[in-house]
Amino acid sequence: MKSLIAYFSRKGNNYVGGNIVNLSVGNTEIAAKKIAGMTGEDLYEIKTVHSYSEDYTACTEEAKRELQAKARPELASEVPDISAYDVIYLGYPNWWGTAPMGVFTFLESADFSGKIIKPFCTHEGSGMGHSEADIKKACPSARVERGLAIRGGSVSRADKDIENWVK
Repeated sequence: MKSLIAYFSRKGNNYVGGNIVNLSVGNTEIAAKKIAGMTGEDLYEIKTVHSYSEDYTACTEEAKRELQAKARPELASEVPDISAYDVIYLGYPNWWGTAPMGVFTFLESADFSGKIIKPFCTHEGSGMGHSEADIKKACPSARVERGLAIRGGSVSRADKDIENWVK
């Protein structure tokens, strides 16, 4: 079975272990690249045309406004041909209890019927939130498997957890 690792990630100021720290690479990107390294499968970064603020507080407010408006931000690149894949590993940070709205733009841009979606998220205490249920609503004809929640501050040490989940 062929897989795609599609992920949304954000570098810049992030909340990690009770502090705001500047990340040169986003936590979800680190997790996605670990999965790609373990599986040898294709990577696709979900990027929006509009870049989010690198300031943590400003970004959280942008994300909250988008969630409240049920926004579907335009993607910066074309979505890959999903028909070529059986399994989609879908990565994102937990923003306000769910995936960022750009992830839903991605999900609504292709036909995921019959696909297996394996969500994974990075967080600092909120786990998967209600993102799995939201993904099921967005892709009712896909099989959404139990996700993996990775604490962002521990992502660099999460190889074993990721490997066990991927298997």
